[in-house]
Formats: sequence, structure tokens, C-alpha cells
Amino acid sequence: MTKNNKVLALKYRPQSFEDLIGQEVIAETILNSIKLNKVPNAYLFTGIRGVGKTTIARIIAKTLNCSKETGKPCKEKLCDNCNAISNSNHIDVLEMDAASKTGVDDVRDLIEFSRYGPTSAKYKIFIIDEVHMLSKQAFNALLKTLEEPPEYLKFIFATTEIKKIPITVVSRCQRFDLSRVKSLKLFNFLKKIKEKENGKASDEALKFIVRISEGSVRDALSLLDRALLSQEQGAEFNLDKAQKIFGYFDRSYLIELFKYIFEGNEKETLKIYRSIYDQGIAPKIFLNDFLELLYYFKNISSLKSDSANFSLNDKEFNNIKQISENINNETLLLFWQFTIKTLEEIDIVSNQNLSMEMFLIRLIYLKGMPNISEVISENKNIAENNKDQATNQSLSYDQDLEKDLLDIKNKTIGQIKNVTQEKKLTDHPTLKSPNKTNLQIKTFDDLIKVCNLKKEIKLKYELETNVNLVSFENRRIEISFNNNLDKEFIKNLSTKLYEWTDERWIISLSQKIGQPSQKEKTHISKNQSFEEAKKDEVYKKILELFPDAELIDIKSKNEN
Repeated sequence: MTKNNKVLALKYRPQSFEDLIGQEVIAETILNSIKLNKVPNAYLFTGIRGVGKTTIARIIAKTLNCSKETGKPCKEKLCDNCNAISNSNHIDVLEMDAASKTGVDDVRDLIEFSRYGPTSAKYKIFIIDEVHMLSKQAFNALLKTLEEPPEYLKFIFATTEIKKIPITVVSRCQRFDLSRVKSLKLFNFLKKIKEKENGKASDEALKFIVRISEGSVRDALSLLDRALLSQEQGAEFNLDKAQKIFGYFDRSYLIELFKYIFEGNEKETLKIYRSIYDQGIAPKIFLNDFLELLYYFKNISSLKSDSANFSLNDKEFNNIKQISENINNETLLLFWQFTIKTLEEIDIVSNQNLSMEMFLIRLIYLKGMPNISEVISENKNIAENNKDQATNQSLSYDQDLEKDLLDIKNKTIGQIKNVTQEKKLTDHPTLKSPNKTNLQIKTFDDLIKVCNLKKEIKLKYELETNVNLVSFENRRIEISFNNNLDKEFIKNLSTKLYEWTDERWIISLSQKIGQPSQKEKTHISKNQSFEEAKKDEVYKKILELFPDAELIDIKSKNEN
């Protein structure tokens, strides 16, 4: 490795396949293809930042053009080609940043340049970084040359956005997906670099760097470089200093905050958050750590203390495991959804600190809400105890209740209501009149008469106009579906019947075609009367005397 650069990310940049960490399978595959002389026309490397895409491209260029022809790049006493490629000044190895040269004209110049063979090396190699930034026309101009290039020409592409590259280009390349470097490998690598630099850093601090680097070697080296430079000579870089320098906070504070949220202790919850905020922690970093901890609370039973990607130490792991035993999974999932929503909306509020405090308060009240499944189960048990009165009515009510409760649950994400308000919504309305008459309602007509007697004009109107009766028997009313029927009709009628008769009634909608409504029956009856009247001899004689006469209405002798 070259050691002429002060920045660790460049100073310890791998110069051969043996120096790579975390990409052993890819390195072995490429070496085998070179040894067997089966080098593809184009390589395509994709992965997150800092895992070795451009580094591998340069190693391939050195391996293909090494003057010693050993199938590996020079490591000591570099040949002219390897030395020039390492210093990025080889005439036959062109590195291009597609972010700054995106147009079709840039690609045309590249293709024109490719017509000439290599000057001093075996292959002419084009390394295009961030290739997804090329325009659509530039990609199209590259296709033909990419598929059938001259034998001396090789392309190496690197990108972090593979989905933005046309499939026609991807299919012409040998694609390699570079994975994030595993935490243990990255930790051991940083430990070796620390020793080479004669730096002092605790294992906890290095593990913390590994965690926030998210598998990127370059990020990890940059953070380590910053950490070692921040220390006075001879001083050790520990976890507390790492958290302060990199803008993070002690995870134990967040675990304690969770504990107070689940206990409903608003005062202590805000006290801990304010202490975290005073350390200069950005709200978005806080929310992302909050989400990560939610994941551990939900899945702690399936994790081991050494499998949490250096995120948790043994003490934190055991604390989470102990607290999670008394937490319902449904609550954790609601917390997750609510936190994601807050993360999306936090930029809308000018004072993000106030928004975060209100977020925590709302979580406390969200935790205090009754569990949806338990409420449904409790109401079902109540309904089962009343089977003798109305089994089917109980089932119908439970279904309606479950729907209402789910509606409440969905609305909770938008606005967390007071716990006592929610309890009122979930209570089953039992309207009991102190002076019941225990009316006997045996027919549909009886029901209409009672509505008229009780002055329930709206119910009477719905029964006469919009109800198509299918059956009426033994405290059970079945009606067919009517689009004009009021949405609250069944609920209102059921409540009134219980109030009037002191018995529960089953009112259900049927797919069967019901009888005509009372209004329709009256209309049909009147039409029949009109037809019969028109056939009467008296009516015919009237028309003979008065041709313009028109029948308007018919009344029986008994009508006043």
C-alpha cells in the first residue's frame, strides 16, 4: 500500500486483490477470469459508497497491464505501468467522472479515442465512475462499441445507482454487486490501522465507528482519521468522546427514555430527551436511532447479544430484553408507523425541538390506549354470555364494533385522542329508559304504528319509503339493500326497538329481493284503482260528455 498520502482513506487504499476486505469472492472470480484469459468486454461494479468499486477497477487495470505479466499487479518495486496507473497518469488508462461529463458529445470523443490502440500497455481501459449519470443519448451512443469493442479495449463501470442504468447496458457487462463490509472484518481492519498509526482508541470507540460507517470502509477510515486527530498525544479515544465528536448520544439514554414512555411518565421522558437535545443531537439522528431501537425491542427475542452489528453492548441488550417482555407487538408497530410519519413531517415545523417533544408526548398517550384485539375479544365474551337473548345480533354487533375500532386505530396516527375519549367511543351504547312500556311488535305494520305513536318521524319515513321487507319474525327483521336508506337507520332502529321492547332485535341486510316499500305499495294500489276506474261505465259516459276530462284522484266512500 502507498503511504505517501496523509488521509487514511487514501493512505491505506488497497493496491492489490489481497488487500481488499469483504469482497473476497468477487476478487477470486476476477482473478480466475484473467488467468484463464476470459476477460469480459466490460465490468460493472455496483454497491454503496466506499466499498471498493473504483479501487477494484484500478486493480483490474494494473493486473491486465502489468509489465511482469504475473496475473497480479505489482506490490513492491512497481513496474512503469502499475506505477503510472496508481498515480492516475497512465496514457492508456482513462478515468472519467460521468457526473461532470454526461453528454453524448463526451461519449463520442471517448469512442473516437478508442479507435487507436494502446501506446505502451496491452489494453486500453476506460474507467467510468458514477456511470448512471450519463444521459440516455450517451448510453445509446455507447451500446455498439460496448458490445463489440476491439480486442485491446476494456470498459469498467462503477455506480451506486444500478437501477438508473438502462438494461441494454447492464446486459452487455459482467456485473458484480459489492456488499457492505461485515462489522467484524471492518473492526479488525480498523484495529490494524490504529496500531500502524500508533493511535490509541478503545474497542468500544472502534465498534461505534463501525456502526455509524454502515459497512463503508472509506467512511470508517475517514472517521478513524478524524478521531485520532482529535486526541492529544498519548490520550485514548474512548466511546464518550466518539459520541460527542460524531454527534451521537449514549444508547442507554434512549433505552431509559423508552422505559418511561411505556410507563407513561411524561416528566422523566421529556427530561431525558432535553438532556439528549442539549448535547447538540439533530432531531433526525434522534428519530433514526429511535427507529433502530424499536426494531430491537420488536425482534430482541430472535437476536443474540453479539449479533446486533455492534449496536448494543451486553448491558443494553439485557435491558431491552427485560423491558420488551411487557410490551405488546401491536404497540411497537404503531410506534414504528408514527415515527416514520414524524420523520417525514419534521421539516414542516420551524422549531423541530418542540415537534419532537410533542411526538414523545403523543407516544405516551398512544401507549395508554386500549389494545384493539383485547377490546374486541372482551366484547365478544360479553356477547357470548347473552346468547339466549340474541345470538345473531351479538355477532352482528361485534362485526360493527370491530370495524369501528379499526377506524379508531387508523385515525390515531393522524391525531392521538385522550384515553378517556377513546374509551367512550369503544363502549357499547346501552340506552335504558326508566319507564319501559314493553310494547308488543308482531308485524311490520305494528312497527310503523309504534314509530308514529312515539313520534319517530324519521324512522317512520325510512320504513315506509326506503325499506323493502324480506321477512319479519321473532325479533328478527330482514330487509333488502336500498341505496336511499339512511346509513344510521339500522343502528337507530335497533336502539329504539331495545328501548321499546326491552329485547334485542336482529336487523340484517339481505341479497334477496324484498317486498315493495309501503310507499311503492300505495303507488301500485293507486295505479290499479285508476286502471279499474277507467274501465268503469260511469267513467266512459263522462268522457263521452266531456272529452277533455282527466281522472285526477280516487277516494273510497269511507274516506273523509
